[in-house]
Amino acid sequence: MRAVFAFNNTLDKVILEPAASIYRDVVPDKGRVAVHNFLNNLRTPVIFFNAVLQGDFEHALQTLARFLVNTTAGILGFNDTAAELGMEYRDEDFGQTLAVWNMPEGPYIMLPILGPSNPRDAIGRVVDFIIDPLNIWAGNADNDWAVPTRTGADALDFRALHFDTIADLEKSSLDFYATVRTLYRQRRNDEINNGTVDPTISVPSIGERMDDGPALEEISQAN
Repeated sequence: MRAVFAFNNTLDKVILEPAASIYRDVVPDKGRVAVHNFLNNLRTPVIFFNAVLQGDFEHALQTLARFLVNTTAGILGFNDTAAELGMEYRDEDFGQTLAVWNMPEGPYIMLPILGPSNPRDAIGRVVDFIIDPLNIWAGNADNDWAVPTRTGADALDFRALHFDTIADLEKSSLDFYATVRTLYRQRRNDEINNGTVDPTISVPSIGERMDDGPALEEISQAN
């Protein structure tokens, strides 16, 4: 696992970190917030599906309302108008759904490129990918560019959003791998229990989607 982690970390240093640095320098704060909001809105159908499967119909209805409001009044989701109306974003995925169904998480694993995971969350990734309407549309319409473009945008958005936090975490950790493993487990337990993600546990994994952290709040407050 440490070898895979080292590979991922090298890939991050060579590709993703420099790209995120340029992105932060070139794109204004408001532009990055808009992109983040748009990507969250794209994920809404998957969140809705998992909320229904978890029996959390209140959250499912709010998620549906968020999607309708942000897609229309929020201009395809670039503005999080729903949050301004009191409908806060909360992510759900099939890994969380399996946890609600009492499936054990299994051992910690490190996936190439995708980063920290476990067997339950790995299965969840596959199911979320299959049920995502954008992926279904891309496959049926032969738009092969859509999925990698969105994946790259997700990774860039995440890395830029948590750029400073990841750097501080790496500098302060005696064992970066062990720290990432611990924080990943803590964050997933927090998400499964629908708690608030601790701002200090931004796990540096390529392409991993997370709830909004302090970096986004700071950007929003600065504008």
